[in-house]
Amino acid sequence: MNIIIGSDHSGFKLKENLKKFLQGLGHNVFDFGCYSEEAVDWPDIAFLVAEAVVKKDYEKGILIDGTGGAMPLAANKVPGIRAIGVYNELTARFASEHDDANILCLGAKMVGDLENQEIVKVWLETKYAGGRHQRRLDKVAEIEKKYSK
Repeated sequence: MNIIIGSDHSGFKLKENLKKFLQGLGHNVFDFGCYSEEAVDWPDIAFLVAEAVVKKDYEKGILIDGTGGAMPLAANKVPGIRAIGVYNELTARFASEHDDANILCLGAKMVGDLENQEIVKVWLETKYAGGRHQRRLDKVAEIEKKYSK
């Protein structure tokens, strides 16, 4: 799978760890920054990743900040993006199974590296269930249409 990854400065170390982990699983990983622990503005990275995912240049995206809350705030402004902050394997599974999340958002300060690896693995391996969940995602798409003029 072609996966795009990005982080702010507080997520830089976890991003580097997850790149190696994902490559070890056989995925192609493309890094959209940041490239050090020097402070950056997280909306810039979130937008780059969200735009690439919505254009289908990459199959899925991962965004990392300190808490997992800021990146989805910006990424979800791009119509067609379903970025969800997760903090354990169950929320990762539901992000895929129920919400068809195309961007996973992680908090580098919230969960350890090994747990984050398992979270990412569960998210990637879980298939979207469709069915009743699609009706709800269709409603989200209608909201996007209404306000994305």
